[in-house]
Amino acid sequence: MSNPYLLLWLEAPLQSWGHDSKFGRRDTLNFPTKSGVLGLICSALGAGGEQQELLAEFAPLDQTVLAFVSTRTTGNDKIIKTDRQPLLRDFHMVGSGYDDQNPWESLLIPKTNEGKKAVGGGTKMTYRYYLQDAYFAVALEVPATRANAIAEALQNPAWDVYLGRKNCVPTDFIYRGQYPTQGEAMAQALNIASEKSLLEDFRVLCGEHSGEALTLMDVPVQFGEHKQYRDRRVTVINAE
Repeated sequence: MSNPYLLLWLEAPLQSWGHDSKFGRRDTLNFPTKSGVLGLICSALGAGGEQQELLAEFAPLDQTVLAFVSTRTTGNDKIIKTDRQPLLRDFHMVGSGYDDQNPWESLLIPKTNEGKKAVGGGTKMTYRYYLQDAYFAVALEVPATRANAIAEALQNPAWDVYLGRKNCVPTDFIYRGQYPTQGEAMAQALNIASEKSLLEDFRVLCGEHSGEALTLMDVPVQFGEHKQYRDRRVTVINAE
């Protein structure tokens, strides 16, 4: 039995898809990562912890991403793409304003690995980056034995689902159907984009093709407290 594809529509005022982020600086790619999408799937399923078995099933499977941008009409009625929104940088002070003498508030102040006060105080500065007003379609190959359960979970999620980080709340339905092939899923994605007056900006294919090839460390091997990832190759192809 061949594996089907689920079509996911990812649309929100803010999205963030980090693949190489540290505590103090949390970057975002300009398209959804495989780890981010599988994290969304696990949230919908209510699947916490390491999930090594589930992730091992998804590791070799395909994920194709189509990115879209909004359009505008020129003076001669020609429809063209609008410019992408710039990244939003959000500045955070973590651990600021808490009473270190209060046993509960003290738990929220960053400390050293030994549990002692950090040098110079417990407050840490972090920078977090977000995509603004982004639109993506993801054609995700899923194990045939799990397809129906995942489709049901995406429509009735056990836990909150979000687009990369918990403050990135989707503003449209994520689940857009199950299809026997990648091509059929992508065709439906283009139909949805057309209804929203969007044009394709670029697409991200698994493996190496004619385009910009990248190596991403975004294939999750283990979630939970001690996350582990391995790499994969993808190709970014700009739309004509």
